[in-house]
Amino acid sequence: MAGQGYSVFVVHYFDRTGTVWADRDTTQKNFPLWMGTIGDGITFAAQHPSVDASRIALLGFSLGAYLALSVASLEPRVKAVVEFFGGIPEELHGFVRMPPVLILHGEQDRVVPVSEAIQLQQLLERTETPYEIKLYPGAGHGFNGLQLLDAGQRTIQFLRKHV
Repeated sequence: MAGQGYSVFVVHYFDRTGTVWADRDTTQKNFPLWMGTIGDGITFAAQHPSVDASRIALLGFSLGAYLALSVASLEPRVKAVVEFFGGIPEELHGFVRMPPVLILHGEQDRVVPVSEAIQLQQLLERTETPYEIKLYPGAGHGFNGLQLLDAGQRTIQFLRKHV
């Protein structure tokens, strides 16, 4: 992403809670704190001289995708989200304001089922939110080879279009 001219910031949200691995209980307990950390990261990035604060996007993988979508649903500074094999917590399904979203998911994902991507797609359609979706046949919870190359190209095209 940096090679494409984007300023990239990696938010280490686990550091806020001293977490090294997130199981279901840890995630439920710390999710709001991690969302706050990402919000702090947005504030930091928006003040950075290399950043146009009107063009902030979030990109997340797995739990990071859940967090990115959750933060974006509440944070008007976020103009787009690229989410890899994630979803949005059910608690947020009823009241979502979302920027454009790119959904990238493996159809054979056993960690975050593809049904999460479909539910997100349905939510975005219901709220008339612009989105793109690519489901990768045979892919699990991660991409490699041509899938990874395709996902990277889709990400860049999506960000160019929306931010």
